[in-house]
Amino acid sequence: MKSTVERLSPTRVRINVEVPFDELKPDFDRAYKKIAQQVRVPGFRPGKVPARIIEARLGRGVVLEEVVNGAVPAKYSEAVTSAEQVTPIGRPDIEVTEIADGDKLAFTAEVDVRPEITLPDLDSISVSVDDVEVSDADVDEQLQNLRARFGTLTGVERPAAKDDFVLIDLSATVDGEPVEEATTTGFSYQVGQGGLIDGIDEAIEGLSADESATFTSKLVAGEYADKDAEVTVKVTGVKERQLPEADDEFAQLASEFDTLDELTADLRERLGRVRRMEQVTQARDKVLDALVDATEVPLPESVVAAEVESRVHDAVHSFDHDEERFGQFLESQGKNREEFDTEAREEAEKSVRTRLVLDALADAEEVSVNDQELTERIVYQAQQYQMAPEEFVQRIQEAGQLGAIYSDVRRSKALIQAVRAATVTDASGQAVDLSDVLGDDDDQAPEASEVAADENTTVEDTAESATAEAPADETPAAEEPAADTAAKGASEDKAPSGS
Repeated sequence: MKSTVERLSPTRVRINVEVPFDELKPDFDRAYKKIAQQVRVPGFRPGKVPARIIEARLGRGVVLEEVVNGAVPAKYSEAVTSAEQVTPIGRPDIEVTEIADGDKLAFTAEVDVRPEITLPDLDSISVSVDDVEVSDADVDEQLQNLRARFGTLTGVERPAAKDDFVLIDLSATVDGEPVEEATTTGFSYQVGQGGLIDGIDEAIEGLSADESATFTSKLVAGEYADKDAEVTVKVTGVKERQLPEADDEFAQLASEFDTLDELTADLRERLGRVRRMEQVTQARDKVLDALVDATEVPLPESVVAAEVESRVHDAVHSFDHDEERFGQFLESQGKNREEFDTEAREEAEKSVRTRLVLDALADAEEVSVNDQELTERIVYQAQQYQMAPEEFVQRIQEAGQLGAIYSDVRRSKALIQAVRAATVTDASGQAVDLSDVLGDDDDQAPEASEVAADENTTVEDTAESATAEAPADETPAAEEPAADTAAKGASEDKAPSGS
């Protein structure tokens, strides 16, 4: 087989392939065997029809077509493997240019390829990140949040105010017609928390039990989405949250510590670790931006187009591919379809550019991924989707996405290499040593984003899972239900499905 490569642009090549018929004998054997299984010739069992009979009955052209369909993809892969500095990143456009029976098969394949990229010296990259600061106010905020988790709700005989918990009845009409999905009774709501329906906080504040108010608001979901509704809210009960005293007794209730000083010291330490991880994440993001900005990257058009298509599909999929509903959603966000498409294009170009730079960096740094690292990433992503790892693996294998996860891990490791090599300083001008988080060059360190996510959960987890027993006429604040009505917009978690 002979093959040559023509570079049509920095991101696209044409591969010209000629295959002598002598090399196609295995393909002819497979073609005859396959056709023999499909035809029925009197006097011959299925699969036992001789080649000369097949050609006599069906014609040589049918055999050649079967040979070409089977041989071209395999010979294309062989040509790509033998070509130097050609890494396809898209589907090829293949055209058979010649079938000289008994002599040769010729075809061309045009395909987008990873462009040659010249990376800047990693040592030349400098970024600045925020200082790691934990103020007394930060610690006090965490302590207040912890006290709120152990607070109790007590009924009061006064008008509702911000942060109070109220029981309400809701009803709404549009042009005099009742809106069933916006009607509820005995709903628990914290005044000022938002997310329920525009204007409700202002309507509730100042109302006492058994008082009501009517206001106009635009509905955001359901049959009457984007229409003005007359909403009536009636307060049936008002409760205020009473927090436990911040003392040693509370520290013993809410944590494993004996004193308030020990508890606050632990909160400060945990906050410090969170701030540290935020600093690492900031360094990572800024180094990536600096690396991409300093690198000239020709963009393969077909790859960008596929990325745009994927982003548009995901966006419209959330609305069951109803373009009208999607357009209404964009309008509620102050956008039109043209603006959305422009943003999707810009985001796609940035995403492709970033992947190409990180792939080039991974090649330059000779980054590899072992089975343990790939498994850890799969388990981590399965947790993000709240799926069992086995189910997650099955989904990504069915969708052909296992290679994409491998590439993501490789890019993440390459980026960590870049952060290690870059100069990172804080807002005070002091050099920031990240080796305690990212490790040295030979260490296997976790990704900063994953560590930061883990650390963020620990600050709120100081309290024990058990709550204090409340008197019969009081309700633990932590047990108040979250707001969830038809007036709120619906969202759909994305999980790997291949749709």
